[in-house]
Amino acid sequence: MNIDTPPRQAQAEDLLHAVFGLQAFRPGQAEIVGRLLARQNALVVMPTGAGKSLCYQIPALVFDGLTVVISPLVALMDDQVAALRALGVDAACIHSGRERDANVADWKRVQGGACKLLYLSPERLMTERMIQALQKIGPDMFVVDEAHCISKWGMNFRPEYEALSHLKDAFPGAVFSAFTATADEATRRDIAAKLFAGRGEIIVHGFDRPNLHLAVEPKADWRRQLLDFIAARAGQSGIVYCLSRRLTEEVSEFLNANGHRALPYHAGLSAEVRRDNQEVFMAEDGVVMVATIAFGMGIDKPDIRYVFHLNLPGSMEAYYQEIGRAGRDGAAADVKLIYGLDDIRMRRQFIDQDGEDDDHRRREHKRLDALLAYCEATTCRRVTLLSYFDETTEPCGNCDICLDPPKLVDATVQAQMLFSAAVRTGQAFGAAHLIDILRGAATQKIKDRGHDQLPTYGVGAAHAKGYWQSFIRQALAGGYLSVDIEGYGSLKLTERAEAVVKGEGEFLIREPAPGKAATARTRSGRGAVPDLPPELAGLLANLKKLRQELAKARGVPAYVVFSDATLREMCLSRPATLEQMADINGVGPKKLEEYGLMFLERLSAGAEA
Repeated sequence: MNIDTPPRQAQAEDLLHAVFGLQAFRPGQAEIVGRLLARQNALVVMPTGAGKSLCYQIPALVFDGLTVVISPLVALMDDQVAALRALGVDAACIHSGRERDANVADWKRVQGGACKLLYLSPERLMTERMIQALQKIGPDMFVVDEAHCISKWGMNFRPEYEALSHLKDAFPGAVFSAFTATADEATRRDIAAKLFAGRGEIIVHGFDRPNLHLAVEPKADWRRQLLDFIAARAGQSGIVYCLSRRLTEEVSEFLNANGHRALPYHAGLSAEVRRDNQEVFMAEDGVVMVATIAFGMGIDKPDIRYVFHLNLPGSMEAYYQEIGRAGRDGAAADVKLIYGLDDIRMRRQFIDQDGEDDDHRRREHKRLDALLAYCEATTCRRVTLLSYFDETTEPCGNCDICLDPPKLVDATVQAQMLFSAAVRTGQAFGAAHLIDILRGAATQKIKDRGHDQLPTYGVGAAHAKGYWQSFIRQALAGGYLSVDIEGYGSLKLTERAEAVVKGEGEFLIREPAPGKAATARTRSGRGAVPDLPPELAGLLANLKKLRQELAKARGVPAYVVFSDATLREMCLSRPATLEQMADINGVGPKKLEEYGLMFLERLSAGAEA
């Protein structure tokens, strides 16, 4: 099938300029739009921030009929609809969080043909009543957002999403598309099979986010590590991810007590509190959202400048999805993860306590192993991260390892000490006890078991406790040791470790290289948007203040008015007329008419207004 479809493609380009105020498609967008306009089913994997929404919104406006967008979160639907309406596009969403009268009014507009885009949750869509009502309308296209939720092979599987596999039978004439930023090869094949029986294209447009600076650090004093990180980024919006609700509350209180505006977000809070906190975070600058994984899917705030993980995520996919919320505007952003042995133990325990089958548990352990290997990497983190998604790249120059390479030393002798201690104690003890044995600690547990009589007792006393903790993390990440959850976290030797004990293998340990870690101010990683000259900082702040006032008056997030990238371009080009303002990327006709004169006036006044 020819995917060029010149008349419709030309119409798509016109809409890009006239409605969205954009000068050109981003890489990959035109191909996807063309395929959908040619009525080809497609599963699209694109990195967060690459403009997935535009890829289906433009075809939806070109098609004569309705497009139904299936989205997992109420907040995401509301934000998408608000953003479209700000552009002059009539879009609707129907969900239980709205007043019944509002839902009825939106449905009548859909029935009357005035509305081209309808956002629904899978639960609302997959009812007999809704299916029958939509069959009378005959939608042109169905779009599944956050499509990894449909696959048991992927993370964040949701049973209600799996029901979407029946849509192709109920609507045989519709185009089906699915979008996600997070799906390995097995997950991609499963999504395509369920959604359109494999009759469609799988389009992968890369996973790289070169503007993100990647860093991982062993957990030592998490309060100091977190505070140092956020203090260097004061006034910027960021997310701190925590493993538990209790820790989320504790961290939020800690940051507020130290002068940072922080808000908690977890499933234990009421829906009203979660909504209010999210609205503050979306609308205001410099807010830190301290959250569990309950927060984040579909969050469309472009200017999140950092994501800090206080605990280990569950998998490489989860990590990738969560860091993807930073730097969606293309400007430099920082992501940092700190973790310790307790994080590994808890993650293993979560997996083994999962009610799924053994195959599922094995897959999840394998995914966690991949994340641990990333954490303990000795070469470019971006190379390790992208290779997990079957993508190759050169060393990035924008991660902690590239900027401050670790020193590798032969620690085979120390490895033999550790592995021998584990064997001589029956491989029945965890890290803490083994470290005490190696360092010659006089604990009651050691005395009661006679472990102070072992040949390995005290042989590692020359090294501090922190050294051995790091050593064991690297042994776990490198596949030398495994954690026996049923054995209360005891460490077991693998074949690789047994080879080291026999003198048939070596063990290299990563030691921190001297020098300070790179900061947001000293980096120059690939793909980062240049910072504004210092003399324009006041002008940008003034434009942001106006944007915030307008957003508050209209009850929408600030980015719905203009993105940070658009405001920066205004500062750099300093348009003096509406005609010049129209050439700014992100200023479409509707926004030019509504906001143009106000921003021209503020630009004319400069930083002093």
